[in-house]
This record gives sequence, structure tokens and C-alpha cells, in this order.
Amino acid sequence: MLLLLLLLLLLLLLLLLLLLLLLLLLLLLLLLLLVLLLQMLLLLMLLLLLLLLMLLLLLLLQLLLLLVQQLIILLLLLLMLLLLLLLQLLLLLLQRCYCCCCCYCCCRCYSSCCCYCCCCCYCCCCFCCCYCCYFCY
Repeated sequence: MLLLLLLLLLLLLLLLLLLLLLLLLLLLLLLLLLVLLLQMLLLLMLLLLLLLLMLLLLLLLQLLLLLVQQLIILLLLLLMLLLLLLLQLLLLLLQRCYCCCCCYCCCRCYSSCCCYCCCCCYCCCCFCCCYCCYFCY
């Protein structure tokens, strides 16, 4: 009888040990599940971070494109201004300038002569500045 009681006690102890072992395995499994959940959460956060970085990169690219577009417009305006200046310079070069030299002698009053020479330079037209002497010597 004592032997049976000891066997029963031993069996009970084994059962408790087995139950403890199962509980330990269950805790280990729960811990593993928690680690997997944390890894999934970390992966999800990394994916969100990557998505935010991609959005930031897209915004920067859009800003860069806008800046390049403004720069192209500015360069075109500067080119048009330069072309206008060149056209104005060409028009100034196409205008001809003339120089007139005029000598005029006026002989009156007992053959005394008075001579006057003059040179004038004007653009587009020429004016001779010749005058006759009004006084005789």
C-alpha cells in the first residue's frame, strides 16, 4: 500500500512536472509570438519611414523641376533682351553718317575775295555750312 501511495505520489509529481513543462513551453511560445509581433511592427514602421522618404524625395524633385522651369523662363527672357539689344545696335550701325566739307569764296567790291571753309558731320543727312562774306576789304 505504501508502495502504491509512493507510486501515486510519483505519478502526481510527474504530472505536475509535465504540466509545468507545458506551461513553460506555452510561455516560450507566447514570447516567440511577441517577438514576431514586434518584428512585424518594426518592419511596418520601416515601411512607413521608407514611404515618407519617397514622398519627400518626390516633393524635392517637384521643387527642382519648378526651379528649372523658372530658370529656363529667366534665360529665355534674358536671351530676348539680348536679341533686342543686338537689333538696336545693328540699326545704329546701319545708319550712315556723312561728313560734308564746303569751301565758298565770295568776291565783291573791287575784286576782294573772302573765302570760308567748313566741315560738318551728321548722321543720315548732310548740311553744308557755307557762308558768304558780307564785308569787303
